[in-house]
Amino acid sequence: MSAIVSNKPDHVPANRVVDFDIYNPPGGEEDFHAAWKSLQDRGLPNLVWTPHNGGHWIATRNQMLNEVLGDFKRFASTASILPKSAYGDMGLLPVTLDPPAHRPFRMKLSSSLAQTTVRDVEPSIRAIANELIDGIEAAGHCDFITQYSTQFPVRVFMKMADLPIADAPMLKNWTDHMLRPDPDADWGEDVSGWRRGIRLFSEYLQPYINERRDSDRNDLLTRVLTGDIEGRPLTHEETLQMTVLIVLAGLDTVVNFLGFAMLHLSRSPEQCAELVADPTLIPSAVEEFLRRFPIVTMAREVKHDMEYDGVFLMQGDMIATPTPLGGLDERDNGCPMDVDFHRKSRQHATFGNGPHICPGSFLARTEIRITLEEWLKRIPEFSLASDHQISFAPGGVAGVNALPLVWKVTS
Repeated sequence: MSAIVSNKPDHVPANRVVDFDIYNPPGGEEDFHAAWKSLQDRGLPNLVWTPHNGGHWIATRNQMLNEVLGDFKRFASTASILPKSAYGDMGLLPVTLDPPAHRPFRMKLSSSLAQTTVRDVEPSIRAIANELIDGIEAAGHCDFITQYSTQFPVRVFMKMADLPIADAPMLKNWTDHMLRPDPDADWGEDVSGWRRGIRLFSEYLQPYINERRDSDRNDLLTRVLTGDIEGRPLTHEETLQMTVLIVLAGLDTVVNFLGFAMLHLSRSPEQCAELVADPTLIPSAVEEFLRRFPIVTMAREVKHDMEYDGVFLMQGDMIATPTPLGGLDERDNGCPMDVDFHRKSRQHATFGNGPHICPGSFLARTEIRITLEEWLKRIPEFSLASDHQISFAPGGVAGVNALPLVWKVTS
């Protein structure tokens, strides 16, 4: 610890320093959420500093997470990943803009993912879920990650965006390198996996942007690309940033979240049976899983020198906002490590907070709900394969590496 303390900036008190890598939390490969929870269990201050990933602060409590994510006047969204040096010059609209500049872009994105739009495509979402279950039900076993969760949300997104489904594995591979960075990789002139992913996504999407900017199609990309922003058309750079963001967001988060939810049910036959017996509990189960198993770590940049939580923050300091710590905070959720479908209230930061709260949250909830409804209808009893040791992939968006499930085939 002494070497770590000696490398800290002068304005960081020694008692705020922790040896904690947000992309590889100690023990995270064995139990991702318990690894994050250990930060709270140490009795640390609400705000700590780590020398990893360029050196940055970490908000450790739900109230602070929501405050930092929601207060754009003090904490900017200019760079949402760490280290900031990996981010590059290209922002992703609207997440790297703050109000008021971000509002018209946000409105365009939100309207394209509105509840009415998602409800209109719900039959297609359900059909995709059942098509995947059709392919595995009779076998009595599957790797849920490779055979369902890495396919279902991606197929839904590719259909909504009207992109070739054959391209999905390639796009998902780029996404993985962006959100789960390899610290030992040589990215050459791209500098980081994030920058390489942005470049590759930009090159891939450019022909689709050119094709759809003036079209009358009704897919997700076209709805974002067409129309005006405050009375003017989107610039070339703006269309590129918005489409890259949409594809990136659509290919990863729900993919990985489903693994954690189904892992829990595979280990909890009583709760699984409860949902089978009473499917009306499934929406509540979705909300409880969202509280218990958040997987995203974002960041904010301090906009000006200030005192905050009893320490001095300098303009340009970065603050990690790990959403796993929101719902696991015992100050806001009793017995936070327990999954309780009947919990009276749930406090978390799973979808962010403030002007940048996730515009795709209704779509995400719909995909999770439909997965539980259709899976439990078709495969009501299942368990984790007895010979498998679960491991996790930490990172900016965490995941379950493999999830072999088994069940009894009745016919």
